[in-house]
Parts: sequence; C-alpha cells; structure tokens
Amino acid sequence: MRRTTSRYAAIRSSLRWLAASVVLLASCNAARADEFKTPSVSAVHVEWRAALDQLKSELRSQPSIAERFTFASRRRLPAFDPRSMPAFEQLNAVTSQIYTGISRSPIPVLLPFDTASYLNDRAGGVPEGISVSHYQSGFRPAEMFAAGLSGYDAVFALPPGQGAPDRVYTKPVMVQITGSILVYDIDDPFAGKGEAVRALEGQFTDLRRVIREGFVRYHFSRFGVPYVVSIHCLDSAPRSLRLSCHEASAVAERFLKALRIAGGLPSRPRSNAPSTVAARPFTASPDFTYRPSGEIIEKSGYREQDGHPDLAVYSQIRFPLQNAPAYANSQSFLNWGDCFMRGRVPPPHRKGAHYHCKSNDKPLVFDESAAENYSYPWQDNFCEARDFGVGQCASGFGHQGQDIRPSSCILRNDGADRCEPNHFPVVAVRDGVLIRAPKQQAATLLVNTMTEHIRFRYMHMNPSQMDADGVLSGRRVAEGEKLGMVSNYQDYPGGTTSHLHFDVQVFTREGWLWVNPYVTLISAYERLIDGRGREIKRAPALPPADTKAPTADSAKPPPSAGTNG
Repeated sequence: MRRTTSRYAAIRSSLRWLAASVVLLASCNAARADEFKTPSVSAVHVEWRAALDQLKSELRSQPSIAERFTFASRRRLPAFDPRSMPAFEQLNAVTSQIYTGISRSPIPVLLPFDTASYLNDRAGGVPEGISVSHYQSGFRPAEMFAAGLSGYDAVFALPPGQGAPDRVYTKPVMVQITGSILVYDIDDPFAGKGEAVRALEGQFTDLRRVIREGFVRYHFSRFGVPYVVSIHCLDSAPRSLRLSCHEASAVAERFLKALRIAGGLPSRPRSNAPSTVAARPFTASPDFTYRPSGEIIEKSGYREQDGHPDLAVYSQIRFPLQNAPAYANSQSFLNWGDCFMRGRVPPPHRKGAHYHCKSNDKPLVFDESAAENYSYPWQDNFCEARDFGVGQCASGFGHQGQDIRPSSCILRNDGADRCEPNHFPVVAVRDGVLIRAPKQQAATLLVNTMTEHIRFRYMHMNPSQMDADGVLSGRRVAEGEKLGMVSNYQDYPGGTTSHLHFDVQVFTREGWLWVNPYVTLISAYERLIDGRGREIKRAPALPPADTKAPTADSAKPPPSAGTNG
C-alpha cells in the first residue's frame, strides 16, 4: 500500500511539474509574441529521374547526338550523387561554355536553348561564330545568368522584329526566369488566382498566368520544382515606349515554348526551415527608437488604409548605408514631400512656409533639411500610397519598400531648401550578383545560397554614375562593397528628395513577391550600431475633456425632453 501511495505521489508531482512547464512555456511564448522572427522556408524534392527522361526525349530529335550521352548510372549511388547522372555532367560540360556556372544549380535548368541542334551543328561543321540567338528562338544571349545553391535566375531579351511583326512596343522585351529548390512561405492573399493557358496545356499541365505587382507571370512546376517566367508590363493599351501585358504575354509564351533542359546537377536533399526567433543585440541602444511594423503615417496609405505588420527578418543583411546614423521614414508625407500627388495645403511657395497634405493635418514645412526628416523614431512606409502593386498591402497597392535618409542634409550652396546628393555611400547588403541594365534606375542584388533565394532592390541612385561604375547585370559584389551614393534621381536628377529606396523580394510559387523590409532593416541597423532599438507605440487617443462617467441622474432624459405633439 505504501508503495502504491508513493507511486501516486510521484505521478502527482510529475503532473504538477508538467503543468508548471506548460504555464512557463506559455508565458515565454507570450513574452515573445512581438519578437522578430526568421521566415519559414520550404524545400522541394527534385525528381531527377523524370528530368533525365525528359533530357533523353529532347536529345532524341538528333539521334547522333543522343548516342553521345550516357543515361545509365555508372554505379549504384544515391540519387543525389552527381555521379548517378552522367548525362547531366556531359550536358553541363557543353552548356557551361555559354551559361557560366550552370552545374551549380541543384535543380534542372530550363532555358530557351536547343542543345541538340547546337551540338548537331557543331558536329556538322557549322561555324562557331553563329549567334547563340539562333538556338534560343530569337532571344539574345542571356543578359544575366546566375546559378547558385538554391537554383538559378536568368534574364533574356527579345529584340524588336522578332515574334509578332505588328508589335507596338519598340524596345527589347526583357524576360526573367527563376527556378528554385526553396520557396518562402508567406501569407499571400492573392495566391492561386491565375488562369490556365490553353495553348500551352500540352507542355505545362499546371501552368497558370497572372498579372500582379507590375508583372505578367507564368508559374508552373516541373520535376517537383517551381519555375516562374515573368515580364514587367502595364495592364493597359500598347504604346511604343510602354509594354502592355497583352504584348508581354505573347513574348512570354514564345519563351515558354522554347524551354529545354540546359543543365544542373543533383545535390543532397534540403530540409524545411521553420520560423524561429531572430537574434538581436542584447544591449540597448541609448537613442535608436522605432515605430511598430505596419504603423504608417496616419491616412498615408492607399485609400487611407493601414500598413502591413510583419515581424519577419527575411535575411541577416548588412545595413545598405555605409554609416550610421540613418533615418527610415517617409519622403512623400514628411517635410518637402509631394503627398503622393494628393495635394498640399497651401501650395508650395517659399522656404520655411508651413503646409500639410490634404489627406491629414500633420504640420510640415517646405524644407528638406527639416529636423524631423533626420531624427528618430523610424517609421514604416511599406504600404504608403503608391500606384505599385503590393499583394501584402490591404488594397493590393503600396510603396513596395522603405525610404532611408542618410545621417544629415548637406544643403545646396545656391540657397535652395534642398539637400545636395551624392555624399553618402550605399553598399551591398550581402554577397551576391547584380541585375541591372544600362540606364536603368533600379539596381537589384540577387542572393542565392544553400538557405536563401532572395533579392534586394536599390532605387534613386544616379543611373549615369552607376553605368560608369559598372553596376550592371552579372557583376558579383561582396557584402559592404560600395554600389553608389544616396541621391535624388527619379526620372531625372532632383526628381525626389535625397534618400535611398530599399526593398526585399522573396521567391514563392507565384514568383518574386515584395515583402515588408522594415523589420529586416531594423535588425540590420541594430547590428550596425551594436545596440537594440526601443519600440515606441502610438499613444492611445484621449477622451474629450468634458467626458464623464454616467451617473444615475445623467442617465435620465433632461426635463425638456419629450415627444413632438
């Protein structure tokens, strides 16, 4: 009996310990409810045997070429061992001369390249000088090709005169393709809304077309891997200098029809990466403060909607400005801002004059050097009113990124109330490869590693200077390497205030989508200054001064109250 009692006591003790542990765990989770988090990333399983079968089928169009490839495994090896796929090793040896580093891709690389015809012509004595475009369905040699440990990215151009002869758009059409073994698990309210493409159903069984965030996108899966072909366009009538999504779709479908396996090599399977608490400095910064994620300036959102709270640190990056301090805030709805074309009251006229945006009554001044532009706390402006598509914002439209001002404003020496540009260096936030065509206003940094497939975009640096400095597609840069200077270029010098626009895009099954970079930047800035910032929440609205708690007497109607009659 004593032994039984002792056993029950031990069980009761264990239950109490378990209950206490649950309470402790719950309290810890509650304490961490507003902590920064890493993103959740899923890894796909690559069906290499299916890819091998397709490669064999594609090469069969040239029997003499197909005979050169070894499709049988040399020995019994795990499917992820590159030696188990000798045909892909042979293929990479050929195509790496055109697409450098193609064997680094852990997924089959699909490109508009006809390997069988290329090798057949070489074997038949066709001159080496024949253009690669001949084997790429008229698409020019790749503007950019980058393969890494998570997949690959490429940019191709279709020049005027190729494809539809009645095309209105007069410039080359730029086509992007990405395939990735990693997919970011974001809450995407617009996911799954694409339409089937009947003309391509035989080649791509799950292909879907969708226009979103300024691109027409064609997403599909092959060999268990997600691929996306996309073209930047406007969903409007065709113009000579403005590519319509209707014309872009014709080019994208030509590109899709030309896709063949061009390379890649098996690698070890990847594991999913669940979201965890992001590391931050323990010591508090004496002065760095910030508003909560999603809290934009009142009534500055599209249709006066609120921002998008997002506590994800999408990547452990170096801060994009070389030096601190720096100030993340609005350039449209703060001093000297244009209020996103909503109107200013009164209209601008002289330095130091006060005004406010018509959408709110926040007092502002016509002075770009105003102290409020260069002070803490930081404020999110990811969902500020803009005409850019942003699926994460409630309206589907927003700013796409975050504006950052440098440490100070060096006023122009002509007496203007404007900051002189090109004094503060902008740097690469990670090791990566650049995506940027000459004269383009935006520069994108692509990161492709074992655990990340992510892009960072910089805007408002001077294009002419970037061209001169070689900030162009294909260039590899190191973290911290100078990319340019904080400037004010938007269509022309002085087209905006002096600041850097910075944004983040992650790869999903529907392509590259914009996510809120605000917390990622806070985390990077904390590491730069080696101090943890302090969040400042918006003060609750106070009740009117004459509001009193109801009493028994006050609940009665006044003596004069009554019915009309």
